[in-house]
Amino acid sequence: MFISEALNINEKGHLTIGGVDSVDIANEFGTPVYVMDEDLIRNNCQLYFKSIKKACGENGTALYASKAFSCLYVLKIAAEEGMGLDVVSGGELYTAHKAGFPMDKVYFHGNNKTKDEIELAIKLGVGHFVVDNKYELYNINEISEKYNKVSGVLFRIKPGVDAHTHDFIRTGQIDSKFGFALETGEAEEIISEALKCKNISIKGLHCHIGSQIFEVKPFIHAAEIMIDFIKTISEKFSIEIDELNLGGGFGIQYLDSDDPIGYDKYIGEVMTVVKEKTKEYNLKMPKMILEPGRSLVGSAGITLYKVGCVKDIPNVRKYVSVDGGMADNPRYIMYNAPYTALIADRADDKNTQTVTIAGKCCESGDILIKNADMPDIKVGDTLAVLSTGAYNYSMSSNYNRIPKPPVVMITNGKPHVIVKRETYEDIIRNDVL
Repeated sequence: MFISEALNINEKGHLTIGGVDSVDIANEFGTPVYVMDEDLIRNNCQLYFKSIKKACGENGTALYASKAFSCLYVLKIAAEEGMGLDVVSGGELYTAHKAGFPMDKVYFHGNNKTKDEIELAIKLGVGHFVVDNKYELYNINEISEKYNKVSGVLFRIKPGVDAHTHDFIRTGQIDSKFGFALETGEAEEIISEALKCKNISIKGLHCHIGSQIFEVKPFIHAAEIMIDFIKTISEKFSIEIDELNLGGGFGIQYLDSDDPIGYDKYIGEVMTVVKEKTKEYNLKMPKMILEPGRSLVGSAGITLYKVGCVKDIPNVRKYVSVDGGMADNPRYIMYNAPYTALIADRADDKNTQTVTIAGKCCESGDILIKNADMPDIKVGDTLAVLSTGAYNYSMSSNYNRIPKPPVVMITNGKPHVIVKRETYEDIIRNDVL
């Protein structure tokens, strides 16, 4: 019935997550509240490694794309499960440092790293930079020289693959702010420039074609293009590429109709192509790296709200307003992201109506789900929106000066806070009169 294995229904008819009654969680911690299941996060990490080992042996690994959801506790889980880490800002890097994450397993991404961020990364001992432009390459080289270090780099390449997803989360095509294009020759040019930098060590290549992808073919096509470019580099510059990072973007289930790719199927088919082409070209098999983010934490989370009012506009629309909205989940207003919701108090009730679930922000576009099929809804009901573990807390804001909700983790059947609820005092903390 459910789109996440963390969810179930108890004898009261209440939704449970990680075996804990979600209505009890809402009553204890208040709403809105993000709730996540630690067991499912750990199981997803282990499934990735099992699939990678099956396809690559010891010549592969996975990095947690921490932009999906970064906090001290989740990074502790990722470290304990043997993951590497993908960070894209000084803030994500600092969080990893404070969580005790091994810095040699951190890969620093981003299309406009500042000099301060690069310096912090070098001082902390970040393992690899994923270089996105020539200015960044020169800055990394200059700052590495200052600290008498040689920095390992991968180059983000645009493989020109069109993933069939929303325009805002497509990244592999030539018209993208990320990376170096193959078609224009700039990808070869940056390799040439890097070879002139004394404090740069070329480690590998990276690509990422987009997010929430349900097909294997685009990933296979991207892998083929990247191996072709490795062959070009080998022939033109006489260097070997040690690592090939194929990014992430694996879709998860938000709706019953979504059909995610199994880890084994994706990894197995892509690695088969990589092995065949490297053998055909007589190339060294690079270490294969993947960057799951959403697929590790997305389905492990839900958000609980309280229904505050129901407004029925005859022959037009019925609005159900909750005590959260675009401030805690901006994905609908950004790109019409779909979600599934249910009434946590009566999780097995049949759907009898179509409603629009709206938030409390002062924006007409503040919608969580438009045209949702739902059972009868009453003021005071606890509403659960599913699969909110990724890109909800991490993209939340204080719009309308609304405090961010807490994050509650279910660990061994016990709920505990891993991110505190913000207060009004937190809202004005940095204000100056």
